[in-house]
Amino acid sequence: FHFRYGFLLLLLHNLNAVIALEKNIISKLGDNATLTCIFKENNLQLKNLRVYWQIADDSYKEKCSVVHALMSGQEDNRNQCIRFKDRTRLFWDRLEHGDFSLLLLNVSQHDRNTYRCIVQNTTEYSKVIYQTEVALSLAVSYSQPILSGPIRNNDSTGEEVTFNCRSGNGYPRPNVHWINKVDNSHLHPSKTEIIAHKNGTFNVFSTLTVKATSNMQIECSIENEMLQENLSANYTHQKKSNGSDIGSNENLEKKGRGAQAAGIIGIVFVIGLLTGLICWLWRRRSSNLVSYR
Repeated sequence: FHFRYGFLLLLLHNLNAVIALEKNIISKLGDNATLTCIFKENNLQLKNLRVYWQIADDSYKEKCSVVHALMSGQEDNRNQCIRFKDRTRLFWDRLEHGDFSLLLLNVSQHDRNTYRCIVQNTTEYSKVIYQTEVALSLAVSYSQPILSGPIRNNDSTGEEVTFNCRSGNGYPRPNVHWINKVDNSHLHPSKTEIIAHKNGTFNVFSTLTVKATSNMQIECSIENEMLQENLSANYTHQKKSNGSDIGSNENLEKKGRGAQAAGIIGIVFVIGLLTGLICWLWRRRSSNLVSYR
């Protein structure tokens, strides 16, 4: 065992190959994603290197063998997969420093794969000196949740009431949380339904049934773990006593009657003012006619 292990180390040393651990990249649908590939080596000569990106899954090789390629410091995408055409970029100002990261534009659901970056030295014969794998995961923000609650009556305390919460067009599957904001306790939904769309995104619809209280403060939260996003909607209703409601109504009625009386007085005042002005003008005209005669 020790002999085999030592032989393997010696073989790797002679090949000068460095294999990096897989990295995980999370991107939103439609955004640009950077697939990281950095080979930390001094005195790199791009003319002696061949760098290419491919999908790590071997089953893809027949239908997609090359994602992006760099040969002797020049791009060589003659064999590039058609679905990556005009969607990949290298960072040219970083290449001489061993940064062969790939920018993938306008990420779609079909791009969710593990990608392999391979760096070869072509001085004498092609040999791999570095390779790494990057797993690209996609996430989509859910829409702002819409929370609908019951229409409360003053005598509904103790009765069962139902809340509905819905959100959509997100990825991956969400977590739904119902919270009683009065004491921040978690409530168990009566039903939660998650529906998948053809494009891979999800819609969620959740129902909560609880007994009504005089002060209800309910929150529905949609959690996207991958994006570490929590979107919430709140329902608040404070039940008022009959006395306070009646008092509020009486005050409104008094204010309404006062406004109506003030309006009538204002109209009468304007009419009187106009009448006086008309009489004055008439008298002045009459006096002018008498003096003319």
